[in-house]
Amino acid sequence: MTITNVDCQQLEATLAADLTVLTDRFAQRAAEYDRTATFPAQDFEDLFTGGLLAPTVPRSHGGLGLGPLHGRTHALWLMTKQLAGADLSLGRCWEGHTNSLVLIDALGTDAQKARWFDGVVRRGEKWVAWSGEPRAPKPGEQQRFGTTVQRVGGGWVVNGSKVFATSAVGADWAILLVDPAGPGGARNARSDSGVLMLACELADPSVSVDTSWWDPIGMRATASHLVRFENTYIPDTQRIGEPGAYLRQEWQTVFIPHYAASFLGAAEAAYRYALDYLLRQHKTTDPYVQQRVGAMAVDVETGQLWLKHVADLWDSGRKREARIAGSRARHLVEHLALDTVDQCVRACGARSLVRPSPVERIHRDLTFYVRHDNDDHILATIGRAALGEPYDASFYKP
Repeated sequence: MTITNVDCQQLEATLAADLTVLTDRFAQRAAEYDRTATFPAQDFEDLFTGGLLAPTVPRSHGGLGLGPLHGRTHALWLMTKQLAGADLSLGRCWEGHTNSLVLIDALGTDAQKARWFDGVVRRGEKWVAWSGEPRAPKPGEQQRFGTTVQRVGGGWVVNGSKVFATSAVGADWAILLVDPAGPGGARNARSDSGVLMLACELADPSVSVDTSWWDPIGMRATASHLVRFENTYIPDTQRIGEPGAYLRQEWQTVFIPHYAASFLGAAEAAYRYALDYLLRQHKTTDPYVQQRVGAMAVDVETGQLWLKHVADLWDSGRKREARIAGSRARHLVEHLALDTVDQCVRACGARSLVRPSPVERIHRDLTFYVRHDNDDHILATIGRAALGEPYDASFYKP
């Protein structure tokens, strides 16, 4: 696809039209990917074939030039919303891919951009970024997770493990957020000055994937497995940006509202299902059904307005406002999306939660995905900002 100098509305309409045929296909595959907990590889192949795999790659490198670095944030988030409406797991994998390319564009060297963007545009290489080194195990689990990083010659050696490693069996490259001071990744870093971003080629034989760890209630097709690193050497030529850049420059705040785009996509899918079902069942004259549909309509439109508002803040360069507004949107859209799905189930009845209804999967996926961050901490952070107290807009630490 070639994007010319068109206004944003025309661009968004063009991208939506190009995605529509694909997302219908993706929605048909979603149940099988979910059932087998399989990475949606064919979906990504179709995106590549359709010229849509490099949305945040600059146009000078053959991409679409979308996202916050190019003043076209809303167009990117609408793509994400549309993909997540077909399959929320696919939306999450897509987020990781596009966000990684944003980091390379913002912080990579010219040589890195030329090498890695070419791989995406010409060969369909897929990216992801991994930070996950949680301190708390899941129930019944004894092992601890985390990485250690040592300086060796002209590079770094990584040992240890990461979990919640989205696209573990599907991505070609992963940006590892690791802390030389010890385990914890970016979320649990000892300071904001040392966290590294190291691009790891996942075909390296020192990298292995344990697929037995990932057995969740939802988001199964993200293939967010446990990944181990055994003396994995990463040269300095694959270090992205200066040490600490991710935290100091608050890159996490750029990606927080991207989650909201995916939540909203799932909500819109449930809303569309409800409208179609209720029309076919001739239930549109029931006043209680009308109330449920009215609530869904307001939820979805409110989410759309917030997404556009935050995107406009990023695109107009109002970064300070955009950072906290992104958290507001992420908090609000979580609740709007959950309410939309609940209203759908109440209006359509228990049969909407029986396979092959997509709402059964949407309900599980959304309930699981919104737990990516603790909403109590998000809301407290929003409150601290409003009160003029110090706050962490990236990981919501007290």
